[in-house]
Amino acid sequence: MKFFVDTANLDQIRDAQNLGVLDGVTTNPSLMAKEGITGRDNILKHYVAICNIVDGDVSAEVIATDFDGMVKEGEELASLHEQIVVKLPMIKEGVKAAKYFSDKGIRTNVTLVFSAGQALLAAKAGATYVSPFIGRLDDISTDGLNLIAEIRLIYDNYGFETQILAASVRHTMHIIDCAKLGADVITGPLSSIEGLLSHPLTDIGLAKFLADYKKGN
Repeated sequence: MKFFVDTANLDQIRDAQNLGVLDGVTTNPSLMAKEGITGRDNILKHYVAICNIVDGDVSAEVIATDFDGMVKEGEELASLHEQIVVKLPMIKEGVKAAKYFSDKGIRTNVTLVFSAGQALLAAKAGATYVSPFIGRLDDISTDGLNLIAEIRLIYDNYGFETQILAASVRHTMHIIDCAKLGADVITGPLSSIEGLLSHPLTDIGLAKFLADYKKGN
């Protein structure tokens, strides 16, 4: 499983990279705005700054909702850095754009996916990644993890190479459950990844080892 962080904060991205388990970054206009990054030129520069920190894929989102606009923005984004993956919305024009980019050898991430049918269309269009938002489904009393299981089954049935990128991951158990279900990637806050480090027995055991060492010195 690949670990992506979902942020535009460079310090958090550096921390995740230094942990040694980071495989990429996802971000969006809302996360950019949260960091005070506004204006097209500043956003593009920020994407490059992120690429210069991480070794893996960086999803950069288009703003346009029409096919021509998505193609124009996507080609500009892809030209910024070889690590850029063009992030497209799961709408009719977005599926058309995913097919266009796939034919051009430009990698894509189809986002805002909330059903297995949407994920099937994205895979048919040749998307590199598909991003089902499990946390947002949980928010409306729908089982987000079940969607991951459905997509995994469909993709395995037909040998689709599109990677399942579990998005809107909220906590550490989301990561564990997605790993059990066979998601290819998770993206979420750094805290959810760091949560995998924690166990009270580890803390107790380390404290005992250190205490025993001090007794003999």
